[in-house]
Amino acid sequence: MPQIELAGIERVFKLGDSEVHALHAVSLTIEAGEYVAVMGPSGSGKSTLLNLLGLLDRPNAGTYRLEGRDVTTLSPDEQAAVRRSRIGFVFQSFHLVPRLTAAENVALPLMLAGVPPAERNRRVAEALRNFGLESRAGHRPDELSGGQRQRVAIARATIMRPALILADEPTGNLDRATGQDVTALLEALNASGVTLIVVTHDPLMGSRARRRLMMEDGALVADLCADASPPPSPPP
Repeated sequence: MPQIELAGIERVFKLGDSEVHALHAVSLTIEAGEYVAVMGPSGSGKSTLLNLLGLLDRPNAGTYRLEGRDVTTLSPDEQAAVRRSRIGFVFQSFHLVPRLTAAENVALPLMLAGVPPAERNRRVAEALRNFGLESRAGHRPDELSGGQRQRVAIARATIMRPALILADEPTGNLDRATGQDVTALLEALNASGVTLIVVTHDPLMGSRARRRLMMEDGALVADLCADASPPPSPPP
């Protein structure tokens, strides 16, 4: 059974008297454990698609089945429960809570899920250790480097052991070396079986994915597998 099935997805935004078709007739299937890059120019619908996949938005038409369940028909509370348990988010601007320490930011999903304090503390300590953040546990976001903040964000995104990670320009605010470190962390999670879907403008990061979805004007215009990539140009 595919993990994600989209059929005829439409998303329309009203701006004054006009309508903007952010997504048009998008249909696709993603299997569990895939590594997918969503690419295309600004305004092509990439982030809108990611928001729909993450149940942060609803389509105007079409169906979205996640792990065989039609999640477009769920109530807001039911969708929130699916988000907490099955989906992790990583954003370009980190979205950490400024007044909380690194450990407290990582613990947030566990607190919202009602995980008991002892288990919560154990899992947070393990996550901080796994992401090389033990010495930064008591530091607030403004006391961390960009790479450390993104590692905290990834630890928070994965603390509930989701089956799906959605990353929106995860290296966009990082220098190249730090971005490569963050990419390696995400790819290690994918190698462990987690489905990874990344929105990126970076052709180097996009080329690392085993599948690339190319968006244009709200439509899916190409679906490329790594083995279907054009061969490199011969040397001059």
